[in-house]
Amino acid sequence: MSELAQSKMKGELPAALAGLRVLELDSPCTRYAGKMFADMGADVVLVEPPLGGSTRNEGPFIGNIFGQERSLSFAYYNTSKRGVTLNLQSVEGQKLFRDLASNADLVLEGERPGALSKMDLDFQSLRKLHRKIVVTSVSPFGQTGPYAKYESEDLVALALGGFMYLTGYPDGPPLRAYGNQAYLAAGMYAAVASMLALTAAETSGDGQHVDVSMQECVVMAMETAAQYFDLEGSLRKRFGANQRFAGSGVFECKDGFVYMMAAGIGANKFWSYSLDWLTKEGVVGVDRLQGDHWKEIEYVQGDEAKRIFAEVFGPWAKERTKSYLYHQGQRHHVPLAPVNSPKDILGSMQLAHRNYFVDVPHSATTAPLRMPGAPYCLSRTPWRISRPAPKLGEHNTEVFSSIGIDGARCRELKRAGVI
Repeated sequence: MSELAQSKMKGELPAALAGLRVLELDSPCTRYAGKMFADMGADVVLVEPPLGGSTRNEGPFIGNIFGQERSLSFAYYNTSKRGVTLNLQSVEGQKLFRDLASNADLVLEGERPGALSKMDLDFQSLRKLHRKIVVTSVSPFGQTGPYAKYESEDLVALALGGFMYLTGYPDGPPLRAYGNQAYLAAGMYAAVASMLALTAAETSGDGQHVDVSMQECVVMAMETAAQYFDLEGSLRKRFGANQRFAGSGVFECKDGFVYMMAAGIGANKFWSYSLDWLTKEGVVGVDRLQGDHWKEIEYVQGDEAKRIFAEVFGPWAKERTKSYLYHQGQRHHVPLAPVNSPKDILGSMQLAHRNYFVDVPHSATTAPLRMPGAPYCLSRTPWRISRPAPKLGEHNTEVFSSIGIDGARCRELKRAGVI
């Protein structure tokens, strides 16, 4: 039953993308894009090989026990999707995929460039079956160019995209940002580009091929680094936890750390706010932070200024909690924020007020899995998780029946290794 039909039966508002049909070939490049479509109501069918996709083997695992149905990563990225198995290396499997694609609006794929064209499953082949279809291909370097068919993963994309040059400590090697950030960036841009292409297909009647390069998505995360070099010939460098300016950086407090930005480029107005706050608090030695020289970039970048600020602010901050410093900083218009731990995030009153976290059932545990929800609220077409991530081949009979394959035929295809 479609998301739209289910919503009507339950008396719920329909999701924003209810009625949209998506095929997703299992890949770390596409799973986040597929999740965004699925949780907004699109009927996303995850297509995996008969033995399961590689993303099922990614930890951590529930109870620290390895298993294809125990991956927490898979459970998160595949909510609201239906799942089928299909051997695309077989002629029969390719035919079944074409039949499914002929009724789809969007195909998300992260195969090596050229792989689908060899099976006549690429955009040019599928549009012959369905003129309005959109095919979004997410690959490490895009579909063209000298690197197009090179192997890659998240680490490689972060390095070749330049982002790793900016992450880490000044006296150490570059470090990879945690959490498959290159894959996630590619998935996010793939979702946005796909929606634009789908909108164009609705108005023009013609679909198109969306070519997403993971490397290019990573370059977008470098902010102004490329422009600085182009315009000034200067390189932005790693500074890690080091203070760039006195009054700016990470400082220890009673129950952890806070980040403060009271001085430096663009922050001079906050210096006077900070002094007013510390004066009202009766901080010992605050008079040492007075004087026009504290507004000069060259001075606040120096070791003397950093040492003095640490001697004044440090002992006082260590006696206060993150919560106290944050809320007092807000009252005095000082940009200061707690460095939250996962425990802090789960206990956040703000996130609880907005019902950000959601509980999703899982067959491997009696307790539901608590997951991040959507970072946006739509009043008329709400976001919701409609079902847990699918078990391997869970919806084979249901999905293949839509193209005329009954249960008996599904069992035959399974025995033959096609599904």
